[in-house]
Amino acid sequence: MDTFVDSSWYFMRYCDPNCHTAMVGPGSRYWMPIDQYIGGIEHAVLHLLYARFWIKAMRDEGLVDFDEPFKNLFTQGMLLRESYYRQAEDGSRRWFYPSEVAVHHDEKGRPVSATAIEDGLPVTVGGVEKMSKSKNNVVEPKDIINRFGADTARLFTIFAGPPDQSTIWSDSGVEGAYRFLRRLWSFAVEEHARWGEGEEPAVDDAQAKHVRFMTHSLLQQINNDYERLQYNTVVSGAMKLLKVLEGARKAGRQTCRESMSILLQVLHPVTPHITQVLWEELAFPGAIYDSTWPTPSSDALKQDKVTMMVQADAEHDTIRSQAQSDTTLARHLKGNERMIVVPNRLVNFIA
Repeated sequence: MDTFVDSSWYFMRYCDPNCHTAMVGPGSRYWMPIDQYIGGIEHAVLHLLYARFWIKAMRDEGLVDFDEPFKNLFTQGMLLRESYYRQAEDGSRRWFYPSEVAVHHDEKGRPVSATAIEDGLPVTVGGVEKMSKSKNNVVEPKDIINRFGADTARLFTIFAGPPDQSTIWSDSGVEGAYRFLRRLWSFAVEEHARWGEGEEPAVDDAQAKHVRFMTHSLLQQINNDYERLQYNTVVSGAMKLLKVLEGARKAGRQTCRESMSILLQVLHPVTPHITQVLWEELAFPGAIYDSTWPTPSSDALKQDKVTMMVQADAEHDTIRSQAQSDTTLARHLKGNERMIVVPNRLVNFIA
């Protein structure tokens, strides 16, 4: 019980750690309540219960002037991994690390049996379980960091799936995250060399405009995903932005540098080490963690043409008439749009 008691109000001391005359210092008036509480479901249930109890007790004693310790609760999913064991005669189980087992698959790639590497004897495929030291199916972060680096470990864990859902660990997924960071590094180094080459070649204005539109569209999506704590789609947005940049050879130095700075900034909370180094290598001012967070440009998001698709099965005049009478669609139409009809399939209005 003492452990739960200590862990249920200790965060209050962080608000004013140098206060030695009271249980809760005056700094709590500034820092509390906490904006966001994040925890796994098994931990959050008990800790949240005890923390709320203690805050209400301290409130009743006049130590704090708020009712709840946390404004928002986010329950994260768990990491899962395959498990393998061998039943002993006394009924106990010896659990094997996945690296200690040779797994045999059927023609569809599904595991059907396994043997221990040490003796070649069968072990039981226990299925996908929550990572647990007792079942020897944990992944040691230091092993991943030693092999791929801390940024890769962070990137894979965040990109593996929605943070509120459980995710199955994948060694190939870690390698994929590593390849993406190598691609980012190679592109940045190549671009830095290209940006430093004498006079800039002719700029394709249409491509520059497209690159800025895509960059700020993706930035808008990424910012929304950060707000919603959907960090996996933050990473996918950054991956899309790198792909845009890789095809932007004629967009001009200024446009490419703007897009590259945005890419590094939105990735920085996920992969802080590589983004800081590249920020310096590309000669962006100051430290990336002190830079102003980017916001979408309304000018960059403007488009001269917008294609809208409507599914329909009718004559051309009927389709146009129905589209103009639809309140949702009509506010985007001005009457002079070019209409392209794929019979019985789709209708495109090009504004």
